[in-house]
Amino acid sequence: MLKYNVRGENVEVTPALRDYVNKRLAKLKKYVEGDSTVNASVNLKVYRDRSAKVEVTIPLPYLVLRAEETSDDMYRSIDFVSDKLERQIRKHKTRVNRKSREKGLHEFFIDNIEEPAEESESKFDIVRNKQISLKPMDPEEAILQMDLLEHDFFIFQDAETNGTSIVYKRRDGRYGLIETNE
Repeated sequence: MLKYNVRGENVEVTPALRDYVNKRLAKLKKYVEGDSTVNASVNLKVYRDRSAKVEVTIPLPYLVLRAEETSDDMYRSIDFVSDKLERQIRKHKTRVNRKSREKGLHEFFIDNIEEPAEESESKFDIVRNKQISLKPMDPEEAILQMDLLEHDFFIFQDAETNGTSIVYKRRDGRYGLIETNE
């Protein structure tokens, strides 16, 4: 069972818009076992340039499905996000069900859904393994290091908290910081 929490930023969530979100995301119900309850967070945003962004996050037992899309039409963004989520479920269904079986739980996704022939588990082959030593630094220094290396993220030991942290470059060009709870 899917439950939706639809929220709007700079846009009023009308009943028609809420119904459209429910209708488009309802097609994901066919993948979820009947006795499983899934809470989906849907965030609708409208920017000053009239572009519409839709973000959907669906936390599952062994996976967090997340998709976002920005376009000039809110309804088109909802369609694109729905399609992205369906592709993610198809891609990760086998892995999540295997983890459920290993833990002695029932399978989370229904297994009789047709899979596209080209998808296989080999997409998760690790092709490179790196080991790093974390150096104490502040987030600003970590961002400088990340930019020097031309990477999208950088892992470091926060000099102030001694915890492991990650800085990353966001799609909008700004930076994010992830701190661990230890």
